[in-house]
Amino acid sequence: MASSRKSKLSSLPIRVEEILRGQIELGNHLIVALSGGMDSVVLIDLLSKLSAKMQFTLSAVHIDHGISVNSNGWAQFNRKLCRSLSIPLKTTKLKLKREPGVNLEAVARNARYQVFSSLRADYVVLAQHLDDQAETLLLQLLRGSGARGLSAMPMVRSQPTGIGDHASIPSPRILRPLLEIPQSEIESYAEEHQLSWITDESNADTSFDRNFLRHEILPILGERFPSYRTTFLRTSRHLSEASSLMDELAESDSERCVLSGKIQVERLRTLSLPRAKNLLRYTLGEMGAILPSTLKLDEILRQLCSSHPNTKLHLTFGTTEIRCFKGAIHIRPLSAVADTEWQLSWNGEKKLIIPERGGTISFSRRKSAGISLSKLMTKESVTIRPRRGGERLCPDRNRPSRSLKNLLQEASLPPWERSILPLLFCGESLVWAPGIGIDCDFQATAGEMGLVVQWDRE
Repeated sequence: MASSRKSKLSSLPIRVEEILRGQIELGNHLIVALSGGMDSVVLIDLLSKLSAKMQFTLSAVHIDHGISVNSNGWAQFNRKLCRSLSIPLKTTKLKLKREPGVNLEAVARNARYQVFSSLRADYVVLAQHLDDQAETLLLQLLRGSGARGLSAMPMVRSQPTGIGDHASIPSPRILRPLLEIPQSEIESYAEEHQLSWITDESNADTSFDRNFLRHEILPILGERFPSYRTTFLRTSRHLSEASSLMDELAESDSERCVLSGKIQVERLRTLSLPRAKNLLRYTLGEMGAILPSTLKLDEILRQLCSSHPNTKLHLTFGTTEIRCFKGAIHIRPLSAVADTEWQLSWNGEKKLIIPERGGTISFSRRKSAGISLSKLMTKESVTIRPRRGGERLCPDRNRPSRSLKNLLQEASLPPWERSILPLLFCGESLVWAPGIGIDCDFQATAGEMGLVVQWDRE
């Protein structure tokens, strides 16, 4: 019995190394998601020993959810641990908001993965293991999840690019090298190597569903069905295959129903109800949204399919909103109430970040293009601010000036986008509007140095 236990201990580093060699390349950068609990401490211990041997760069990230009163002590523990291993550590503190109808665990998970997607690395390495797989399957089953929710967590997966109309820098892939290892082996490794870790007091609170299953249900299940973990894993893999087939169907339907990156309502109506729901669920998942409940998804689909081109449809769930404009479905982060009181001054900077609008304006100089610098650099101040009503612009010398409101409507810009556009003024004169152009009085002439302005949403 003792020799068998020792064999398992010695095989753990070997199995992790085999998984890494099948995934990573020489010189890759891996970031360990370090909570300070036993599982992540074992993971970082294993990877720290393999990094030199396999020649990959290793660092860690600790995410403080701000839920526990002991979180500062956990952050301190992780800093000390990483110093002892000579591993760089980044700590991120979150401010979670409990959204109506959304489980706090789902909000925390979504926030974590948003942090992971923003990191600059090849892989974010998580310490989830075989017992986590079993718990997740049972939880999802009790929540009435579909094939996607009941699918096994993959060893490796790409992260979604996020909600929005602009592509982001590629996110690191998620890697789970302990995923087929039971927690008992991880615990034995930690004890054998005399590792220290912290214990989250909430892990013993059986008012949380996962903890109730872990402490009350699964030990009983294990007495009757000792191999339930691998059996559950096999079931999850079957469901994962079914989910993959559903995704392939959604991709095929997307080719028929998506135009210019947006699902078209008229084309969505041509699908059967299950296929339309599958396409919408797939699209939301690909964009990183927290998926709505089955009832909410059914209601969203009903309203979308019964809407008309001129319907001002606005649906919200969690941190996501769905709007329709001219028959196209726009899926976006939930917008805050537009603030029309902000104003920024431009004093020659190459970039201006506009947090109120979640984007950046960049300025570059070019001959015979853009805004005339000689006309712009007068005694009048140059400012950036939003619409307040009554603005006029004349981008064409052969036509009279027109109201910005009409110009934005003709540009087919969705109504909710019009109020958030940053506009450039010289004194009280509107000079430039994104997507519309430059007022003819300020346009650079041939051979004249001009200022090219570009607005980019994050």
